[in-house]
Amino acid sequence: MRRIRTHMVGVEQGSTILFSDFEHDGEMWTGDGARQLVTPVEFSDRFLRPPSVHVSVSMWDLDKRTNARADIAADEITETGFQIVFRTWGDTRVARMRVDWIAMGEVANDEDWDV
Repeated sequence: MRRIRTHMVGVEQGSTILFSDFEHDGEMWTGDGARQLVTPVEFSDRFLRPPSVHVSVSMWDLDKRTNARADIAADEITETGFQIVFRTWGDTRVARMRVDWIAMGEVANDEDWDV
């Protein structure tokens, strides 16, 4: 469990369209085998320490003729941002993917003293 030691908790959330590969025959739509996409996200303000980040699929558009395989994660989390990592494999054909995310952690307080 993460314990936040300050009364200043920052919460930031967002929605990111990772790709829309069916529009231009991109790799997620036409490829085969292991595929990965890394998308950087920057926070609007800095956290004091790397926050807790949760990502979830908010929209997916998959070909019904193939197996639905997907792995999504937050990686490389820092005080200023993180990476969304999307993976698929086998014959899965992904047309589009949107991810929602939320970050929670300690933020600076204007009244904190730095002595």
